[in-house]
Amino acid sequence: DNVEWSEEQEANARSKVQENSSQLLPQDKQEEYEVNANRYWDDFYKIHENGFFKDRHWLFTEFPELAPNRNPSQNEVSGYKCSYEEESNSEGLGSCENGHCSLETRAENQLNLIKSMPKFCTEESAMQKHSELNQSDGDYPGSSATYRILEVGCGAGNTVFPILQTNNDPGLFVYCCDFSTIAVDLVQTNAEYNSSRCFAFVHDLCNDQSPFPMPEESLDIVILIFVLSAILPEKMQCVVNRLSRLLKPGGMILLRDYGRYDLAQLRFKKGQCLSDNFYVRGDGTRVYFFTQDELDDLFTTAGLEKIQNLVDRRLQVNRGKQMTMYRVWIQCKYRKPAAPQL
Repeated sequence: DNVEWSEEQEANARSKVQENSSQLLPQDKQEEYEVNANRYWDDFYKIHENGFFKDRHWLFTEFPELAPNRNPSQNEVSGYKCSYEEESNSEGLGSCENGHCSLETRAENQLNLIKSMPKFCTEESAMQKHSELNQSDGDYPGSSATYRILEVGCGAGNTVFPILQTNNDPGLFVYCCDFSTIAVDLVQTNAEYNSSRCFAFVHDLCNDQSPFPMPEESLDIVILIFVLSAILPEKMQCVVNRLSRLLKPGGMILLRDYGRYDLAQLRFKKGQCLSDNFYVRGDGTRVYFFTQDELDDLFTTAGLEKIQNLVDRRLQVNRGKQMTMYRVWIQCKYRKPAAPQL
């Protein structure tokens, strides 16, 4: 855990990235991936449904804000068994399929995970029927809640459902959205979906005319787990700005995403690079690899204060294949400043 890299290792990683970035995709192809981004993610969820990623029980150790009243020693919650049974079946080496590498991290009690990167960014109109809600009168989903969480890029619900199971606060309401209509359908048809505590909706983060179902300054927490990396880099600041406006004073954005020189970045081949540190996978979905400073700039420009911004370097070993692989993730917490005292 938190493996230190040697200068030689970092130099080799930098060289590998320079090599796989030397040939950029033509501009017309890049535009095609942007315009059809929702179709690629719909296709991804049609193929994998909810079978590719496991539930993220590590969340409550890394982000206790998601369940403030949870007992830290709690190892089993309402059918979600947090145990070594959830380890990858490849001896600690996350599976990789078409460039989607499942991830493994350690919570304090060594809960393991497989992670997703659900995403978005094109046109969607499924939210339009909610845009006419009179939010100023409190007529919106979750308006009576006292603690509101939004997960952006919910995928098949691998974060949402553990939160609903673990956080038993009667005042809790969880919103979750995804760019993919297929992903949102998977959430809404899940047996654990409870419309009295949760509202799933399709949303295009990159379209600033696409409405949210809740008013500004109404959320306590916004969660971004392997989501921002799927967005066109030029649009990231606008996305973070929009999300920051949803936070109450004192509310926080929680992020975990790909760091520079992660295994997934080094595995890309020539011809898959769109721009610096931004790639397209074989299935048409895209991914960016961040530095701490880049994320800090995005959040502080949006007016948020840094609470946490750390790099998590992990060594994964597949003893059967005699392989060692290095994962690099970045974890952040940024808070909206409290309202000034009058």
